Amino acid sequence: MHKQRLAVLGLIFVALMAAVTVIAHMSCIWLGEACYRVQLAPNVLVESAKNGTWLAPVATVGISLLFAICGAYALAGAGLIRRLPLTYLALVVIGILCVIRGLAGLVLSIVFIDMVTVFSVIASAIWFMCGLMTCLALKWVPNIKMTPANTTSI
Repeated sequence: MHKQRLAVLGLIFVALMAAVTVIAHMSCIWLGEACYRVQLAPNVLVESAKNGTWLAPVATVGISLLFAICGAYALAGAGLIRRLPLTYLALVVIGILCVIRGLAGLVLSIVFIDMVTVFSVIASAIWFMCGLMTCLALKWVPNIKMTPANTTSI
């Protein structure tokens, strides 16, 4: 398969994973404390959900918004939606953060073996792959890095 096409498919996968993550996180608002606990949310958010305070839903919406933005940038990088401001820089940051998140999750699974779940290992592996795919797309998709000479003003 041609590298550019593979990279575009990778960015679509990243956007899909971001969308799934938004849905999963937002479901916690309606499903409550148990959902936060299953998704390994910090104890402060689990307690907030349990006590009915605003911290859990506000933090959940904020985190979901960040994932939605990541998905939008992945789609912009894939050329499926209009180019967003600072697309190249955003994808560099997203790629690096996804790789770090994936590696950190796998390393922490080794260090804190008693806290390992199938969900945590799969999530770490998926985000690591998303980071790698984003980094490869930065190299293989020529339209992502646009020079000032070939950009148009908005």
